[in-house]
Parts: sequence; C-alpha cells; structure tokens
Amino acid sequence: MKIESTPSDWISSPCDALVLSVDENWKGREDLLRLNEATGDWLFPILQRGEVSTKPNRVTLLHAPAAKSPSTLVALVGTGARGKAPLDIPFRAAASAIRAVMTKNRSTVRVVGLAGSPLEERAVVAGAVSACTGQDLFRSEKSIFAPDTLQFAGFHSRQVEIGQIVGQSIQLVKRLVNLPPNYMYPETFVDEAMSVSQEAGISIEVWDLEQLKAQRCGALLGVARGSVRPPRLLVMKYAGTDTAMAPIALVGKGVTFDSGGYSIKPTDGMLTMKADMAGAATVLGIMRAAALLKVKRPIIGVMGLVENLISGDAFKLGDVLTARSGKTIEIHNTDAEGRLVLADCLNVALDYSPEKIVDFATLTGACVVALGNDVVGLMSNDLSWQSEIQSAANSCGEYTWPLPMFPFFSEQIAGKVADIKNVGDGRWGGAITAAKFLEEFVGSTPWTHLDIAGPAFADSSKPWADAGGTGYMVRSMIELLLK
Repeated sequence: MKIESTPSDWISSPCDALVLSVDENWKGREDLLRLNEATGDWLFPILQRGEVSTKPNRVTLLHAPAAKSPSTLVALVGTGARGKAPLDIPFRAAASAIRAVMTKNRSTVRVVGLAGSPLEERAVVAGAVSACTGQDLFRSEKSIFAPDTLQFAGFHSRQVEIGQIVGQSIQLVKRLVNLPPNYMYPETFVDEAMSVSQEAGISIEVWDLEQLKAQRCGALLGVARGSVRPPRLLVMKYAGTDTAMAPIALVGKGVTFDSGGYSIKPTDGMLTMKADMAGAATVLGIMRAAALLKVKRPIIGVMGLVENLISGDAFKLGDVLTARSGKTIEIHNTDAEGRLVLADCLNVALDYSPEKIVDFATLTGACVVALGNDVVGLMSNDLSWQSEIQSAANSCGEYTWPLPMFPFFSEQIAGKVADIKNVGDGRWGGAITAAKFLEEFVGSTPWTHLDIAGPAFADSSKPWADAGGTGYMVRSMIELLLK
C-alpha cells in the first residue's frame, strides 16, 4: 500500500473515496465549503438537515453527484466539538472512516480536513494505516480491503512518514496477536522477530532451551515444561543515534498460549489465550518503529516466549522454582505464569544497565476488573517514570491509570517455603500483588509495569478497529521515545 501526502489542491484530481471530517462547527470549514461549491451546493443542504452525525467516530457515507466531486463516494466522519474533542479523536476518526470505505476494493482513498498539529497528523496517518488490517487472516472471503494508495491532503511529509511507520508497527502487533496458536508459538515468533531485525537494522540474540538452562532461567523454564514447543528468550538491541545515552529496556510477556496449566482455565477463558503474547508483540512493534524512525535513545528489548500447557512434566502447585536472580518462588497457582516468565526477563534486562525499564504484559484479570477493558494499569517503583509514560499516553488518547504500590502489598507475596510466592492472599488487589512480585526482580532501577490485559485484545469490533489484537501503547511509547 502506497501512502503519500498530497498538495492542498485536493479537489481537482479523482479518487475512489474521499474522507472528510465534520465537527459541530462545520459551517466555518474551508474544505467542506470547497466540496459544496464543486458539487453545486449539494453538501451543505444535507448537513443543514442534520443527516450527517458530528458525534466522534460516526461515519456517514454519501454518494456525490457524478463528475462534480473528486469521488462519487464521500465518507464524512464526526469529530465532535472543535477544540474540545478527546485526544483519541484524530486516530480513531481516521481509522473509523477508512474502515467504512474498505468494504470493497478501492484504488485511491484521499483523507481531507484532518490536518493539524504534528502529533495530530501522525495520529491520523497511524489510525488510517492500522485500520487496514483485521482478524480475518484465514477467511476465504475477506471483510477488509486495503486500498492501493492512501493520500493525506495538506499533511507534512515527515508526519506522514512517522504515522506510516507507527501504523505499520501497530499492524504487525495486531497480526501476531491474531495468529492462532498452531501458527504462533515461540519458534515462529522468533522467525517474525528475525524479519523485523533485518528490516529495521536491529541486532538480535536468541536463547534456545540449552542457553536458557545455562543462564539458570528457572522461572521461565518452569512454565515451559508442560509444552512440547521449546521456549525461547529474545534479546533485541537498537543502538540509537546517541550512543552516549543509557538504554531503556522494554520487556514483554510472550505466553503464546495459556491453558492455565493445572490451575486450568474454563473453555470461555481459554479461547482467546493466543493473545497472552501481546506484551512481547508490543515490544517487537515498538522496537521496529523506534529503529525505523531512528530515535536517539538506545533500546533493549527482552521477550520471554513459552506455552503454558499440561503434561506429565508440567509444573505443579507447590513446586518451588529458582529464578535467574537466585530468588526462590513457591507456585500457588500455575495460571499466574506470566509473572514467572517476566521475572527472568527483567533480570536479563538488568544485565544491560538500563536507565529505565518498562514491561508490557497481559498479566491479570484483576486489572480488567478494576479498570475495565479499555484502560492500561500502571504500577511503578518510580513515580517520575510512571508519570512520563502516562503523559505520553494522554497525549495520544490511549487510556492508562496508576494503581498504588504501597509496601504492605509485598507482605501478601511473602513465601513460607521459599522467598516469595507467585500470588497474593486471596482475590483482592490481584493486579497490584502481581506487580509487587515483578518488583522483586528489578532492583533499584526505575521500572514501570503496564498491565495491558484489557486493551490488548478486543472481543468485539468497534468503528475504528476490528475485533482481536489492538496494538495498544505502541503509539504512546513512540511519542515518548521521539521526545
């Protein structure tokens, strides 16, 4: 798919679909006025009759008079009140409009009227690009048809470039999360990461089973024991353009399928557990975008890849595992496996002396209970680092919220047989006790944990996205790294 910025004279050349935004104060909009004049006062009477919704992300498809408009198909997407719209509007409005016109093959789709600040422009492009993929990976009859060319009228070419790279990286995350578990497992994830490393110029190191044993990654290996698919640990290194800067470490949970182990999940809870590797996919997407955009900061990406299954060798309740750090862990629930994988990954990240660490994990249902399906839980040992991430997310309209990390929560994971146990006491504060478990493996390095269990995978479609993987937090982290 070709993506380009077009001159401001967007009305004189034909296209297959024309996308414009409509806010509550549409009468003052020059682009709408130009289309109205070109079509012989066709558009404004429709708007005046209230036949087009200005509510955010509502798309109205109209058929313009032939030979009077650049396209006979006009998609008008609502953006609410000008100057007061939520920060998520540019991304979602563009994605909603593109999804509405992708029901058929179209050669050229032109987006008009959504140009704005640099942040808004790259959000629009990223939204439009990311919308061009869905979960119908194996359907004979596709429901989404990406256009041959996407044009953005009046956009700065650099913002189009950034938005395209970010949007394609979101597409990557969505595709990896949507792949079924018989296609996506530790070894095939490595194949995907190798392709990204070659495309983006990122060095990659793959730890196989023997190296994981040699590195004493006992927590990760304990989870992996039940599967015939061997585990992997990936270390990806982006050098950055300022090698004097200390790296940031990105750590991702990559449980490519989670049955719950002997603490087995019910069928309904297991069906979407192909998405339990969304944290690792998110790290890979961020690494790709950061490298292609040549951000200054060096980045280390560490991804732990396992399947959590049941067999005669699967880890059991009551087992004691020894993590790479030397800390011993009592297993009280085999479905609390992601934190065990992350324990060793976080310890590996420390080997590279990062200035800061952030991990991404579909870690707990408790976080979804607390914050819902659309909000990422933030937990940290450093409020400044947590605030930096939250500020970047706010600027992108990606929703996050901090949860408290009071010291007394650590008492709930204290072990009786080993140093710590892998769950807290009972159901209460489960997202926080999981984070307190992870905190045991980061030392004094500033670290923030992102529990993306809610937003990483959508059970149903929305105007701006198909159901399935979402690529949530890729945009936010890239905005942070670009600064």
